[in-house]
Amino acid sequence: MRALVQRVTRASVTVDGSVRGAIDGGLLVLVGVTRGDRPDDARRLAEKCVRLRCFNDATGAMNLSLADTGGALLAVSQFTLYADTARGHRPSFVAAAGADEAASLYGAFCAAVRDLGVSCATGVFGAHMDVALLNDGPVTLLLEVGPTARADEAGAAQ
Repeated sequence: MRALVQRVTRASVTVDGSVRGAIDGGLLVLVGVTRGDRPDDARRLAEKCVRLRCFNDATGAMNLSLADTGGALLAVSQFTLYADTARGHRPSFVAAAGADEAASLYGAFCAAVRDLGVSCATGVFGAHMDVALLNDGPVTLLLEVGPTARADEAGAAQ
């Protein structure tokens, strides 16, 4: 699983002219699922997002997490995080998980965020969404867990 995490002052998701999820301060997290991801990957990714120290402390250093600040998280499903653009100009999405698998793991991610005590607003899985945000910093980070991350870790250990 991948998460593109953006520290935001505010963010919202609108579907068919109706706001479906919104937060004031916290993290906008675009969540991508690949084939082979598991429920424990969703939990690990949620923990990484909630505990990610990307908020400034009193000295201006990034030492505080979402859990520390009491901020919220807006999770938006994003299969395009697994786009392969290595060949040509048209992205391939063969690495993205199928809709049923992705919906289940996206739901598990959101549930895990809530289980960690953080308010989690959501978009609508599979819908065309308009996402609005005011990026704070800007701070944008890419997190990854699951098969790809496990393969990278195994390669680094050799």
